[in-house]
Amino acid sequence: MVAAVLLAGLSGGQALAQRSGQLPPELADIGVEERLGETIPMDLTFVDETGQEVTLGAYFGRQKPVLLTLVYHDCPMLCSLILDFATEALRELDWTPGEAFEMVTVSFNAIETPALARKQKERYLDKLGRPAAAQGWHFLTGDEAAIHALTEAVGFRYRWDEASQQFAHPAVLIFVSPDGRITRYLNGLSVPARDVRMALVEASNGEVGTLVDQFFQYCFQYDPEANTYVAHAQNLMRLGGGLAVLIFGLVLVMFWRREVRRLDEPVVVS
Repeated sequence: MVAAVLLAGLSGGQALAQRSGQLPPELADIGVEERLGETIPMDLTFVDETGQEVTLGAYFGRQKPVLLTLVYHDCPMLCSLILDFATEALRELDWTPGEAFEMVTVSFNAIETPALARKQKERYLDKLGRPAAAQGWHFLTGDEAAIHALTEAVGFRYRWDEASQQFAHPAVLIFVSPDGRITRYLNGLSVPARDVRMALVEASNGEVGTLVDQFFQYCFQYDPEANTYVAHAQNLMRLGGGLAVLIFGLVLVMFWRREVRRLDEPVVVS
């Protein structure tokens, strides 16, 4: 349990490489090696919570981004916290899985069964309080080969710890575009709903969300050091410059229209 909790704080694109020297030796090979821009394998076969065999690609190609979580359901602490906090973030959004985005939760413990996945799905749908999400939040189990291929593709490093009889693993939300391209990692347990929303908009390339969401996407960028979205100074300056030009243009138009009206007024000769 302690090993798992220590890994919850790992973040950033180079977390595995940069911070391994600051961790206990048994955790040095655990973390997230970000693979931004790379495509996950769509032909991997898993089993969903109903016991049906599915390919990972079944959840892509619908013009919706995908929020991917990697957990194991017998985890005594960290995995439950990951899904608990993710569910809380989803509760703050006005989007439901299956509508604006798909959510895929994959167990990286090959001995776990669809029955256990189904039990977890029921639990988190109840926490979310949106029955419609059943169509958009998918809980998958698989064999070692499929799990290894997926975790390797997304750079998710985990290991079984014999001493604690648990997996040591990181806490991360992974955002994937409709065509399977990894667009963002949000590390840690408590990820703000605002960041989840912005990451989904980013993964959809602006296809999901309102004009306000697209405005925020333009004005903010992800800072891996802060592990959140921060103001994009250059874009804000461009936006400010554009607004200044617009305001100046409106002032000129108002001045011109006033002068036109003045010149059009009849001249009164006394």
